[in-house]
Amino acid sequence: MAGLSDLSGSPEDAVAASVGRVVGTEDSTPLEFAVALAPGAYLQLDDVVATEREVPGVGVVVTSGVVTEVRARHEGATFGSDVFLISDGVLPAQVQEIAEIMTTRVEPECYVPPRPGELVRRATGAERAQALYFDRMDKRVAAGLGRDGEPVYLNLEFLDGTRGGHVSISGISGVATKTSFALFLLYSLFTGGALGRRALNSKALVFSVKGEDLLFLDRPNVHLDDDLRADYARLDLVAAPFGSVGFFAPPMPDDPSGRPHVVGRTHGIAAFWWTLGEFCSRELLPYAFADAEDERNQYTMVIHQVASRLKREVSAVGDSGAVMIEGQVLRTYDDLVEFVSDRLTDEDARRDWAGPVTGVGTVNAFLRRLRSSLKPLRGIVRGDLPDTPGRRVTTEHTQVTVVDLHNLPERAQRFVVGVTLAAETARKEQAGPGGLLFTMIDELNKYAPREGSSPIKEVLLDIAERGRSLGIILVGAQQTASEVERRIVSNSSVKIVGRLDPAEAGRPEYGFLPPTQRARAVLAKPGTMFVSQPEIPVPLAVEFPFPAWATRESEAVEPAAAPAGTAPGAAGTNGGRRRDPFAGLPGADDPPPF
Repeated sequence: MAGLSDLSGSPEDAVAASVGRVVGTEDSTPLEFAVALAPGAYLQLDDVVATEREVPGVGVVVTSGVVTEVRARHEGATFGSDVFLISDGVLPAQVQEIAEIMTTRVEPECYVPPRPGELVRRATGAERAQALYFDRMDKRVAAGLGRDGEPVYLNLEFLDGTRGGHVSISGISGVATKTSFALFLLYSLFTGGALGRRALNSKALVFSVKGEDLLFLDRPNVHLDDDLRADYARLDLVAAPFGSVGFFAPPMPDDPSGRPHVVGRTHGIAAFWWTLGEFCSRELLPYAFADAEDERNQYTMVIHQVASRLKREVSAVGDSGAVMIEGQVLRTYDDLVEFVSDRLTDEDARRDWAGPVTGVGTVNAFLRRLRSSLKPLRGIVRGDLPDTPGRRVTTEHTQVTVVDLHNLPERAQRFVVGVTLAAETARKEQAGPGGLLFTMIDELNKYAPREGSSPIKEVLLDIAERGRSLGIILVGAQQTASEVERRIVSNSSVKIVGRLDPAEAGRPEYGFLPPTQRARAVLAKPGTMFVSQPEIPVPLAVEFPFPAWATRESEAVEPAAAPAGTAPGAAGTNGGRRRDPFAGLPGADDPPPF
């Protein structure tokens, strides 16, 4: 790296290119120092600077850092009212701005403090990349633009499991743009080139719990213009919607045809449900008891006892998912709950179904909670619908799979998330770590709370602790990281923070943020995120571009007709059902073709 004296060929040019000098009235350390800004120069928060000094026997040592605070004051003033005298020219004083710098890199690694009086320059180009370790990132993922308008990158090795994995995003709902940033990060991963050939086998599983906003990721945004395309181009990305997306939604309640329960999107979406046969044979009953406190109660032993019994006794009836258990045909979830209730309230059958030493009080506690699952689960555990290939939630056919949950009760949402994650984890474990599976979950504190235990929480903990070795990466978003299981947050290599509640910002979970950034997080505007990754000791403030894909129905550009043979659940199909053959004919208002 060229020295300051070599920057433009002469010491005079080096002084002209600098923004100030290391101050001598405050202590400089290898990790922190302050800069007095020259007249006419400025530094803002998050700017990257560099300074250097000559060390005997080592040579030129360059210390780079990020501006974490800037303050200005009148030097020579004693009282607050002196500002008026100074402004009138009565009292002599000088305005001085001081920028505080937190060191990010010392090259070579000789940790000596910057000397007072040394010139400090704003780092740009290759020097900025070196200061932020971008030069050491073999594969970089664009995370957005810094305050200086230049790209900020994440190291892929901390996203794909090579040296770390998992992403934790925190912030106030509706203001912190957590979901938008997570989707941008997925788009950057899949289209930015960092994954190389692995992008073809990499998938994303997205659970949507906030309306139908994520059901239009395959449509261009009507606000997509040349300025937005230029923003993406600065990050070496193409402004376009996601290219391969599959959509799933629960079936319409009490609808015998099993249509997806959505309003805005009328095609290109499949309904999902589980048959009674699958519910019994795959032992899915524990996921119906997914409240955080359940595992601390004695009736949990009854859950596993009944689930095991159902698996042993079940046999299929027809092709609609109905089952026969102990000679009785069951066609609905209500039938199954009633059958289990009858067995557990029968004195002779109770020993076989609940265990020989289980008390009546424990059985009754189980039954109360089982009956309370009727309303949430009867719409997605079915034995009265014809089985179709497109109903199974899977990531095999498309790169991004969106599972819409917003029309389901909270208990049913937990069931869907738990069962789907367990199935995809098992499938990925069998397939091997060749590809990557990014699992995006919003409201993570609801599925993996700090206290208690549940089947869903155990699945998420398994992903957090050994998922990266399997190629499963968790992208979790939550309003409050302090309410999420500690092991999940601590296993996240990349931590991202948007707008925070003031009380939440003071929690120890945000200890990676310097004090000034904690204060700024309380005021951050939508689209601004603070990104922390292991290689860079200071979190970086980034702004990501407006989505190029539609984030709601009103932003979606109307799609072209779906190509023939599109996979079930993928964009352009209707849940595996045939499209209307007359849909492409001219309407009544169209002019005749002659």
